[in-house]
Amino acid sequence: MKLKFLGTRGEIDLRTRLHCMHSALQVSYKGHALMIDCGADWLRRIHRMRPEAIVLTHAHPDHAYGLKNCAPCRVYATEPTWDLLRRFPLTRRTTIEPRRSFSIHALTLEAFPVEHSIRAPAVGYRIAAGATTIFYVPDVVSIYDTHEALNAIRLYIGDGATLRRPILRRTGGFLVGHSPIRTQLTWCRDERVPQALFTHCGSEIVRADARKIARAVHDLGLDQGVDARIATDAMELTLS
Repeated sequence: MKLKFLGTRGEIDLRTRLHCMHSALQVSYKGHALMIDCGADWLRRIHRMRPEAIVLTHAHPDHAYGLKNCAPCRVYATEPTWDLLRRFPLTRRTTIEPRRSFSIHALTLEAFPVEHSIRAPAVGYRIAAGATTIFYVPDVVSIYDTHEALNAIRLYIGDGATLRRPILRRTGGFLVGHSPIRTQLTWCRDERVPQALFTHCGSEIVRADARKIARAVHDLGLDQGVDARIATDAMELTLS
């Protein structure tokens, strides 16, 4: 399985060379590639990239609005996401059901509902290629079925909105927003996940000195026994 971080910036105005484009991940295996999320930054670029499939985590602009004109391939999303994108002129739509696995070429995916937004319900994806499994969740307060989502995975790719401070508010009895990297690393510790990368970076990370942030995330990971790093635009990783 090969991973390429096409973008790692959250829904913020600030941009840098390391975090310029809205968060999106390319997953490749056996000569095929899919793209997870396609935010507004990708609107004029997506046709040049021509992925074989696009999978959406939710319908927020920084995850889906690159598709508001059209898409060059089939797009996969949950029913609540399609409801919010019903006016987008996308003809090749596939509706996926949470906790029911589906395949795109040789990749197997399973959507896990997560707490993040009431207006735009989000999911994270457990993605398997051969014997390698990862979990990708760029926006998250909590994962409803944490053990099932993270059990025996090789790599966790999570929400990089903040290092230690949660961005949360309670709406109608639900928490919405983002859990910090420190909290997500405790999930990895509890499920014995060896490695974590963080994307969808917020202002705290994007504006900071990259070396200092890298050291801080590494140290947070050490506290939990996890190899932790910040992802950057164009970063590539091969998992064997």
